[in-house]
Amino acid sequence: MSNSTHSFHPGFEPSEEQVDEHLTPDDLDLDEEDEKVKAAEKKVLKEEVWREIILTSNGRDKAFKIKWELNLVQRLTSTASGLSFTRKLLLLFNWLHPLTIIRAQQVIPYSSEPSESSKGLQKAKSFLHTALYAPPPVLLELVSACTDDVATFARLGLIGKRVGASAEKFADWCFFFSTLVSLVENGVERQMITSLSAEVEGRMYNESMSGASAKSKPKASKLDEKELSRLQKQDYWLQVTRAKLAMDLIFVSYDVFRLKKGKTQMQAFSGLASAVLSTAKLFEKHKNQLVKSLLSSP
Repeated sequence: MSNSTHSFHPGFEPSEEQVDEHLTPDDLDLDEEDEKVKAAEKKVLKEEVWREIILTSNGRDKAFKIKWELNLVQRLTSTASGLSFTRKLLLLFNWLHPLTIIRAQQVIPYSSEPSESSKGLQKAKSFLHTALYAPPPVLLELVSACTDDVATFARLGLIGKRVGASAEKFADWCFFFSTLVSLVENGVERQMITSLSAEVEGRMYNESMSGASAKSKPKASKLDEKELSRLQKQDYWLQVTRAKLAMDLIFVSYDVFRLKKGKTQMQAFSGLASAVLSTAKLFEKHKNQLVKSLLSSP
């Protein structure tokens, strides 16, 4: 009987934002009925959780995004534009995350006596080969982050506006396709969680029908209950993620398909909803991390 549930990884690395937001089984394995956990949760202040969130670049991005969307709803166009630009500046050089993944997989071809002139060529070929064979989502994130930076540099006046506008359109398409990929991944992961939950529920039902009880099998029964609780929490946060991705898809669809009707209102609503849902995930993750640190401290 397996007593642990592993997160689904469909063969590629998640983006930096997904890493920050994603709630893994380890993040949700706290037993909320345990007295020690309850005591630790009471000691964790909301201000501490918000401080931990703001310390991350993704957390700062979500804070500015919520402020930006609220201002957009209130039609404070100039302020919203300024905050949008600030968000872009905070997210500069996000391409370092996918680049690190590609470089980590890079293998330099072996040569018994490589010359100095061939070393650089071998490294260049090796990186190019690795990049071309990298998982599509990693390449998509790399290209998207680079084009986002180009668009930001154009707004800073460092490069031409025409190049910046083209980069911004390309970045929108990258965001559109990466959101679709994330929705597919979310659906597959939910199917796995649902299957595992049904397996645990079936085992618990069979044990109850065979006359086994919490008294006769206290350890097995408690492990099943804990595992089912963790799976249910995972499924809940996966549904939150799905809703967040749906809001992202609505937001970016107005840009990539050049939709005009109700654009300001719909982008304001979907952007705000996405930021709130992302912040809720970050809050849950950082809160659980603080609780764990309290439990592990002497």
